[in-house]
Amino acid sequence: MKIKKDLQQQKQSSGIPEHNSKLSRRSFLQAIGVSAAWVATAHGAFAQNSDSMGSPANEQYLYVGTYSSPNTAPGGVIPSQAEGIYVYKMNLETGNLSPVQTVKADNPSYLAMAPSKRYIYCVNELGEDDKGAPLGRISAYEIDERSGRLTLINTRSTQGTWPCYCAVHPSGRYLFAANYGTGTFSVFPLGDEGEIEPMSDQFQASGNGSGPDPVRQEGPHAHMMLSNPGAQHVFGIDLGGDSILAWELELATGKLMPGPVPQAHVPSGSGCRHLVFHPDDNRAYVINELSSTIDVFDFEPRRGAFIWLQSISTLPQDTTFTRPSFNPNNPGEVPTGTNTTAGIKIHPSGRWVYATNRGMDSIAMFKVDPESGQLTSAGWVQSQGQIPRGMNIEPSGTFLYVGNQNSDTIVVFRIKSDDGQLEGPIHIIDSPVPVDFAFGSFARS
Repeated sequence: MKIKKDLQQQKQSSGIPEHNSKLSRRSFLQAIGVSAAWVATAHGAFAQNSDSMGSPANEQYLYVGTYSSPNTAPGGVIPSQAEGIYVYKMNLETGNLSPVQTVKADNPSYLAMAPSKRYIYCVNELGEDDKGAPLGRISAYEIDERSGRLTLINTRSTQGTWPCYCAVHPSGRYLFAANYGTGTFSVFPLGDEGEIEPMSDQFQASGNGSGPDPVRQEGPHAHMMLSNPGAQHVFGIDLGGDSILAWELELATGKLMPGPVPQAHVPSGSGCRHLVFHPDDNRAYVINELSSTIDVFDFEPRRGAFIWLQSISTLPQDTTFTRPSFNPNNPGEVPTGTNTTAGIKIHPSGRWVYATNRGMDSIAMFKVDPESGQLTSAGWVQSQGQIPRGMNIEPSGTFLYVGNQNSDTIVVFRIKSDDGQLEGPIHIIDSPVPVDFAFGSFARS
């Protein structure tokens, strides 16, 4: 693959408001605690990934999910030329990528790394056959620890359509999948060798009748399923129902039981898409696809309860971008002059949040208040391509990788350690329909 460098970095205005440095003792200790934990984790990872001679590894494997040929990505304008999952080596000093392997797969649009980093999982985002039978699948791959290359282990039906998200439970014992089309959330046990075992449970979301938005919310649409950092609960994001569903997972059986607070909600018609938790597990940030907003919640991990704090736009105050009138024949389309959101990530330090805008084609940056957890806009940078769908932050917090779905490029930004601003792009890498990123183990020489 051709790799291009943007040799002249773009200078971006920070746009960060003056911050009040007078913190309470509680907020100061929380900030110090999270930062110390992040530094300790990064230092531990560095130490554990030195070779036998004691020299540190300077490369790490990166896995990129795509919508594959001959399919057209949601909101895409031409059929994809991608073949499946793309494996790269990432240089930890420069952030640049070098290709390792291409693994043929059907629409592996979202990836999930096992805690051991020995296995990786993907959804196969497919609809239904001509008889209406669901075609959605989920697949498991073994990762060669030396080369980073993938070998297929097995694949199973998600018993739903258009599965768009997967995640591994922190225990490593279960795999979750969200079926967008059928509005169902699936649970699969995982075997000792990483294989996906028969489904142990599935939950059918109810949506909200015909929906506030009759095109995008005409029924339930499962968009994400994940655990909180402490693993006390499992949550499902239903875009169609503007709701966050909460369960407790029985580890012995793989069954979902209703949580003490079974659901939370975002404003009607917002279309919640993804959720990230603060590293302290006391706050949560929900990105809403349809309204281009982020809702901030206090989170109580013992009960799995969300208390709303704030809504903030991912667009500038004086924006001319509007909410789309969605096309029922291509609901993912983003017409010129309109905007929807896609990805949301929080920095490992817990100090900054990033979100992607499709239409404005930008990454919105936010500063996290260490006391309240609320967000303040810190500016925007252009994604240097069209329809930036997915992104991820490299585990040390140094680089942000953004996938421009309709421009076939991965764009790399450097994250400034003092204020979280994005510098660059420092690299623009040709890669077909990149939509998700998962970080693997450190490469060995």
